[in-house]
Amino acid sequence: MNYVSTRGQTPALRFSDAVATGLAPDGGLFLPETLPDLSGQIGRFEKLGYADLCFEFLRIFATDIPVETLRGLVAKSYTTFSHAEIAPLVSLSKTTHVLELFHGPTLAFKDFALQLLGNLYEYQCAQRRETINVLGATSGDTGAAAIHGLLGKPGTAIFILYPDGRVSPLQERQMTCTGASNVFALAVDGTFDDAQTALKDVFGDLAFRAKHRLSAVNSINLARVLAQCVYYLYAYLRLPLDQRNDAEFVVPTGNFGNVLAGWMLQKMGVPIRGFRVATNQNDILYRLFTSGEYRISDVHPSVAPSMDIQVASNFERFLYFNVDRNPEKVRAIMDAFKKTGEYRFENFNRDTFTASRTTDAEITSIIQSTYEKYGYIVDPHTACAFKDLDPNRPTVVLSTASPAKFPETIQAAIGKAPTHPTLEALKSRPIVKYSLKAEPAAIKAFIEQHAVK
Repeated sequence: MNYVSTRGQTPALRFSDAVATGLAPDGGLFLPETLPDLSGQIGRFEKLGYADLCFEFLRIFATDIPVETLRGLVAKSYTTFSHAEIAPLVSLSKTTHVLELFHGPTLAFKDFALQLLGNLYEYQCAQRRETINVLGATSGDTGAAAIHGLLGKPGTAIFILYPDGRVSPLQERQMTCTGASNVFALAVDGTFDDAQTALKDVFGDLAFRAKHRLSAVNSINLARVLAQCVYYLYAYLRLPLDQRNDAEFVVPTGNFGNVLAGWMLQKMGVPIRGFRVATNQNDILYRLFTSGEYRISDVHPSVAPSMDIQVASNFERFLYFNVDRNPEKVRAIMDAFKKTGEYRFENFNRDTFTASRTTDAEITSIIQSTYEKYGYIVDPHTACAFKDLDPNRPTVVLSTASPAKFPETIQAAIGKAPTHPTLEALKSRPIVKYSLKAEPAAIKAFIEQHAVK
């Protein structure tokens, strides 16, 4: 299977090359040339455990990796999860289910893709006898998960940009207290969007990118989206039979990658009814799906910091399908958006998406009411998905992070703070971070000095 850029000006690549490249040289994002039809295979997936299901799904896409090698890489990726089911589906009522995605090493859903991506990078370094330098930007959880996917792996270095003072203290400690010599946590001034813009500019310098063998670890990397498709399939197969085809998945999201993965699975023939995009007060996606207007506004720091985003990178992948896979239209729309910070769609096709918006005050209230109603504690991001749930419709809420990562917010809501031993251990370790301006020149100078050769 080959992979093409949403902007149509990069030659098609095989899976491993698309993963290693990350962001396409033309500025676009890679997607499969065609989406497979899985509708006739759902029965054979029915009884598979998580790792086996992930292998069977990914072998359709990673056709250039030997089958048994891929099986081993996938199996290794999920040995670091603490729950036997990897992604347990917990039923709070007959119709309300929670897909717990926080049992990986950094207690967030990003581990599902980034443990795998770290192993893919390690495999590629060994196969090609080359080193790799991985660059990413994070609003909180991606950075920690990416770092732990590459922690101490030979031939790699990882550089993670994050907005200084705008991630939770424990999220920062997960990035800055590893003690690993191949990890560089870069605290930049400004917002996540500033960091992400600078990152894309660095990748836009093709000579610099080639010199240092840079690869992207953000959800712009194709492997991340494909790996995330799997837990939607896993959850779908664990719903009661009479609920499967009527279930709505409600997904907290800022960068649109998490919910896009589910939507892509739907387009592969898995009959999921639809998706609700659950945003916090930084609501560019809510405004898009309710008004057809995609427009940047100021980022307002919130108690759900991983969603404090105004430019949703993965929207470009949805846009590509939305304009009938026409890369010229994608280029025109993204160019207009880059120049003006806005784009209004006429007759915007929302497909099976709806959206909701949740303020900080509502998040605190939802954490409290969910605990009182179900005896279940949700983190601030997951709380956004509990807004306005329809008790008469089967619903799967994606729980994206452990509440233990946000003790202050949970304490304020229910009067007690959850803890986790891996997080408690971080509190005694020294923080190692590097302060930089969110400017391409500063980032390139730092990479130049610290990149693995």
